[in-house]
This record gives sequence, C-alpha cells and structure tokens, in this order.
Amino acid sequence: MSIFDKFEFRSIKPDEAGQAAKIEQICFPPNEACSEEHIRERVAEAPELFLVAVDKQTGRLAGFLNGLATNEQKFRDEFFLDVSLFEPDGKNVMLLGLDVLPEYRRQGMAKELVSQYASREKKNGRDTLTLTCLDAKVEMYKRMGFVDNGMADSTWGGEEWHEMAYSITD
Repeated sequence: MSIFDKFEFRSIKPDEAGQAAKIEQICFPPNEACSEEHIRERVAEAPELFLVAVDKQTGRLAGFLNGLATNEQKFRDEFFLDVSLFEPDGKNVMLLGLDVLPEYRRQGMAKELVSQYASREKKNGRDTLTLTCLDAKVEMYKRMGFVDNGMADSTWGGEEWHEMAYSITD
C-alpha cells in the first residue's frame, strides 16, 4: 500500500478555489503568490489543468499543481495574470504553481503530483510541461525529470528564475 492511497488525485472542483488560494498564500511569499482572484479565474476557466491531492480522511486539499495550456514555447509572466492565454488544445502546459501544505511535505507529494500530472497531460496530447523556479529548487525539479533551460525571461515577484522543461512525449 502506497502512502498516496490516502489521497484522491483529481481535477479541482469550483468550490475548492478558495482552499487553493489559501494554500498558495501559505506556500509562496507575498511577492510570488498568485492572488485569490487569479486562482479563481484559472479554476473557472481551466479546472482540468489543476491536479489536486485531497486527503481522504479530512476531505481537504493537501496540495495541487496547476497550469495553462498553450502552443507557446517559452514561459512568460503574463501566464500568471491572463487566463485568456489559455489554449485548450495547446501542446504545452505552463505550470503556474506546485503547492504542498507544510504538513504534507517531505513525503514525495510534489513528485507524485508532477508524475500524475505528466501522465494525465500526455494522455491529453500535450508535449511539454514548463515551469520557472528559483535556484534553490533547480535540483529538486531535475530529480523529477525536468531539464534546466537556463535563466527564464520571468521577473515575477522581482526574482530571477530558471526555466525548467519536462518532455512528456514518447
């Protein structure tokens, strides 16, 4: 039996947008966290691009991974702010947040979310998952299968970010 058997992994439900926004505020500093308004817009427009881990015992979200599909190749900060950039048939997913509540960390939850997300999006015909991360997270994402493409064009939150890509094609 896997530790992950106590979680349900699925797309987000509309009434969970508030929970997701609170988790985002816990997981990221104020200059990096996505606003509740933008989380709610993403949930309304592209709930299928959220993968949530629901603790079966509490019924609450333990964490989530979310993004927007596009045919663009490079990550840009506008993906965080403009849900109209969502292209339902896009071949690439720009990952906008990997959030795991502190009490669920260091158990492999982030890696499990990425793995299940990649598997699901491969079935949906996607080619690549792209994200940005700070220096301190580069090695973690490499262990999950991402490749560091160098410094991103992103200046989100006044930070310097690496652009990381994960190929999900055969």
